[in-house]
Amino acid sequence: MPRPTRFCPSGYAVHVVQRGNNRHACFACGGDMATYAHWLFEGTKKYEVAVHAWVFMTNHIHLLLTPATDKGISRLMQFLGRQYVQAFNFKYARTGTLFEGRFRSTLVQDSNYLLNCIQYIELNPVRAGMTSDPGHYQWSSYKSHAFGRPAKMWTPHPEYSRLGETEPERLQAYRDSISNTLPIEVIQKIRHCLNTGLVLGTEDFRSQVEALRN
Repeated sequence: MPRPTRFCPSGYAVHVVQRGNNRHACFACGGDMATYAHWLFEGTKKYEVAVHAWVFMTNHIHLLLTPATDKGISRLMQFLGRQYVQAFNFKYARTGTLFEGRFRSTLVQDSNYLLNCIQYIELNPVRAGMTSDPGHYQWSSYKSHAFGRPAKMWTPHPEYSRLGETEPERLQAYRDSISNTLPIEVIQKIRHCLNTGLVLGTEDFRSQVEALRN
């Protein structure tokens, strides 16, 4: 059964996953991740897409984005597919595709769903056994959310901003909320929605999204 057409309407947060073709590496070193981050930032400015969370893993990328236009995310991912892949292929004297032809995406409802999604993204290195502390992994948004590290491509989501009236309050609240591993049922639900293209949220939110499609 084919997955539903990607639907990324303006003003709604979207969890995006981009994987290396055949799960091969899309980053060979930290310099490659820095190059990807550069083109991601350039693309978000060009296509008016806010970046709320990210993690760059060896063979895939997770992003939480909100587009200002309905086609913003698709255009951003096409832009990254051109600019980053061209740089990667030139650097390593290779040709051909680097990413899977189709990125995966799911709309994410505000409130606990969105904060769980951010934590799911930032805990990827922990689940992969690369570190026991998400703060030890350089290529994610965790340090911005938990310690206030500046990142020019980062736009805090309003749900994150509601964690506290001041920055110290927000940082502490976020650190407290991510101190434990996400429940397995939350992880499974997020993965299921990504794999099927379903909306991550309540039935009422899903109905709201379906009304936008029609």
